[in-house]
Amino acid sequence: ISQGARERTDLLAILSHYSTRNYGPVFEEQPVHTLFPEGSAEEKVTLACRARASPPATYRWKMNGTEIKMEPDSRYRLVAGDLVISNPVKAKDAGSYQCVASNSRGTVVSREASLRFGFLQEFSAEERDPVKITEGWGVMFACSPPPHYPGLSYRWLLNEFPNFIPADGRRFVSQTTGNLYIAKTEASDLGNYSCFATSHIDFITKSVFSKFSRLSLAAEDARQYAPSIKARFPADTYALAGQMVTLECFAFGNPVPRIKWRKLDGSQSSKWIGSEPLLQIQDVDFEDEGTYECEAENIKGRDTYQGRIIIQAQPEWLEVIADTEADIGSDLRWSCAAAIPFLFFSSNGFILLFAQNRIEVSGGELRFSKLVLEDSGMYQCVAENKHGTVYASAELTVQALAPDFRLNPVKRLIPAARSGKVIIPCQPRAAPKATVLWTKGTELLINSSRVTITTDGTLILQNISKSDEGKYTCFAENFMGKANSTGILSVRDATKITLAPSSADINVGENLTLQCHASHDPTMDLTFTWSLDDFPIDFDKSEGHYRRASVKEAIGDLSIFNTQLKHSGRYTCTAQTVVDSASESATLTVRGPPGPPGGVVVRDISDTTVQLSWSRGFDNHSPIARYIVEARTLLSPKWKQMRTNPVNIEGNAETAQVVNLIPWMDYEFRVLASNILGVGEPSLPSSKIRTKEVPVPTCWSGKAGSHHAWGQLVISLSPTLRDYQNGDGFGYILSFRKKGTHGWLTARVPHAESLHYVYRNESIGPYTPFEVKIKAYNRKGEGPESLTAIVYSAEEEPKVAPFRVMAKAVLSSEMDVSWEPVEQGDMTGVLLGYEIRYWKDGDKEEAADRVRTAGLVTSAHVTGLNPNTKYHVSVRAYNRAGTGPPSPSTNVTTTKPPPTRPPGNISWTFSGSTVSIKWDPVVAKADESAVTGYKMLYRQDSHSAPTLYLASKSRIDIPVPEDFTHAFVQIRVTGPGGDGIPAEVHILRNSGTSMMVEDSVTRPVPHAVIITTNSLVMVALISYLEL
Repeated sequence: ISQGARERTDLLAILSHYSTRNYGPVFEEQPVHTLFPEGSAEEKVTLACRARASPPATYRWKMNGTEIKMEPDSRYRLVAGDLVISNPVKAKDAGSYQCVASNSRGTVVSREASLRFGFLQEFSAEERDPVKITEGWGVMFACSPPPHYPGLSYRWLLNEFPNFIPADGRRFVSQTTGNLYIAKTEASDLGNYSCFATSHIDFITKSVFSKFSRLSLAAEDARQYAPSIKARFPADTYALAGQMVTLECFAFGNPVPRIKWRKLDGSQSSKWIGSEPLLQIQDVDFEDEGTYECEAENIKGRDTYQGRIIIQAQPEWLEVIADTEADIGSDLRWSCAAAIPFLFFSSNGFILLFAQNRIEVSGGELRFSKLVLEDSGMYQCVAENKHGTVYASAELTVQALAPDFRLNPVKRLIPAARSGKVIIPCQPRAAPKATVLWTKGTELLINSSRVTITTDGTLILQNISKSDEGKYTCFAENFMGKANSTGILSVRDATKITLAPSSADINVGENLTLQCHASHDPTMDLTFTWSLDDFPIDFDKSEGHYRRASVKEAIGDLSIFNTQLKHSGRYTCTAQTVVDSASESATLTVRGPPGPPGGVVVRDISDTTVQLSWSRGFDNHSPIARYIVEARTLLSPKWKQMRTNPVNIEGNAETAQVVNLIPWMDYEFRVLASNILGVGEPSLPSSKIRTKEVPVPTCWSGKAGSHHAWGQLVISLSPTLRDYQNGDGFGYILSFRKKGTHGWLTARVPHAESLHYVYRNESIGPYTPFEVKIKAYNRKGEGPESLTAIVYSAEEEPKVAPFRVMAKAVLSSEMDVSWEPVEQGDMTGVLLGYEIRYWKDGDKEEAADRVRTAGLVTSAHVTGLNPNTKYHVSVRAYNRAGTGPPSPSTNVTTTKPPPTRPPGNISWTFSGSTVSIKWDPVVAKADESAVTGYKMLYRQDSHSAPTLYLASKSRIDIPVPEDFTHAFVQIRVTGPGGDGIPAEVHILRNSGTSMMVEDSVTRPVPHAVIITTNSLVMVALISYLEL
């Protein structure tokens, strides 16, 4: 067998040994607290325990710290690692249990799990005393529950089962004591009361109830009195983090008090649920700790009670020990930390409380001095408080090994570059650490100017020459034995940059190639890498800006496309082999638009101007030519360029005046710099400022009209934008008079957002014209008056009705209605249109459907009618005030519906350039309209424009092109009632006559323009319509 094959075999054996090595027990399942109901049909209890271990673990159990003996006739038995207790008895089996798992590597102990027995005894058989109370006063019934475990839920019966008393704010059942509280008794409370207690253990529910206690009421006392809290939560409530906390509070009083909750040393949490007598906090944590107050209040007064919630926690690890392999004779320190003070360690199930020989225990630290093989085993760190115990387990393996290079030998072939440096590690597996020596051939190596042997045994050779080639051997030795490993050093030609990149200066958006060529040892592979300011360039994440310019091995040119400002910097090209590398650098300067100016400050604020100043930003390698000022307002958030003084701001300026601003307006400003390469990024916005106020300079116009009752004139106002108010205290002054009169009335509207002004006077008739003028004012003064506008007072409903109403049926579900219009001179408002009302014969007019027209049209098309049905129709005029009187009604009867059966037995015959299509005639039923003809939609394929044909008989001839292969055809009946359901066939050219009958479908098809011939009507389709 060759040397190489032998080494591979040894390596596989080592790897197999470590992949299948033994290890101590690690719990995968541990016992949990168990509650066993007394009297349960179950005859056993199982406490689970399972550990992963190699070799497999064996199991023992402890009860209350004492090992359980598994005797043949015992009630205890092991099933795998589980402990099964048959016929459990409280007196013998209640207690704390632990599972102990062991193998040859060590022993671990599980967490403690309690076994408890749940029970609920009967209430006392003694009769309960009756209770007599004055009606209107509060009363409490004590539950006095029987012995039980665990807790119970409580309800109260009134007179008989299952008449349970509801919790309604006036009555409350404490789930802590079971007591019933009635805040204010009423006559309906008279009766017999019994406490009903229920135990819930797993899937077993048991309930018991007490003897009844009678409540009788004395004469009512109607006096009201202040609250008095009777049901109180404890002064100190202890809770575990993560649990739900419930506080109870209930008070007597007349009227029935309301209960409020507050946290005195903090705000209400979003985790609060419930209200009134109960405060529940889910998933409590230390932030919920503090003092809580319950307040009971009614109109006569209030009462309060306070108590604290104190949050505690089960042990929780902050730091744990981990499996460790350590060399024999070395020192070891293990640490554990938990959020509680009491910690201890155990070794293979035995507690380590004090220093033992070389082992020292101090708080959360376990320290070993000069480890020996016997220290190997399983160790546990234990943290406990009154709420529980947690265990952290780890295995310590103390190793004593002779040096072994099989896993990590010296590299067999070690290439190195001429004049370079080589590092040769020597890392045998050994315990304790081995002493290392190096030789070249037979020469022992020692530290010198070119040779360094580090403390961990690594050999470093510098300034390598051809004479350094040869065999290098690492010798390792400890008290367990010795070993060596050899590698051969081969010296190669050094890598050199032959064409270095050159510095460049370009504009944003331009392309550039940085050159980089190198020479290297031909026996080695050469790779190129690039970095920008010492950060490696990732070509895959460069968004297409960087690409390699050549695939040749000795050329590493870098192409940069669409350069941006961020691409400026120092580029370094590195040519690298496995033994050495060479680098050269060049600087790239990218010129672009200026960066953002800084520190925009606003000062000298007037009504229409401000003075801006800023600090100069980066010019990005191209001088700044000019600045631009932009602004935005709260009402117009889009940035807009502003006028400035000077108009053109030179690039060396750092201040300018902004002009033509709106008075009394909030502004933000920003500045942008530009150069020959473009406009740069804007500065950050300035702080918000407000220009000064001035009087209103412009004239406003108003509109007016009314949608209200007689005796009113409503003048509508268009709200004035904030931009044009020019100051605070904005409003309107109105002047108005009835047209044809002389005196003006005035009114002041003091709000800019006002939408209308209403003038009331019983003498104002409907639709009376008024002349109106308006002007605006603010705190600085009044603006000019607007032009005079004519507006009208409130309209009145039309007083006359349309006449000569005619209705004509169109198809089976539609009709046309026409009428003569009302005279405009009869109108008391602006005519908006007409309303058509129609209802079935036998229905009342109040149930009529309605259709409205707009404007002065005098006809309407009504759809959605029922076939073969008599309708009554009337028409009314309407305006903004409402609808007028109805016209005399007229009658119309819709036609019968078209036949529902599609044409059948469709067949076709080809004759030259014509196809003849025939089908069975459709005969209308008695309740269907007559058939007057047929419609056929012809389409050569799914993409061509369809053509519509009309036929009076059940056949038709259609011209087809010579290259015709197939077509799609829809055929349906038509008549006074409209079009029927289509039948659709797919026509194929073949020999003889074919026939196809398919299920009818309805498809949307294009609208048509009709062209008439002697025997048929052809329709060329130009948009979509359903036949």
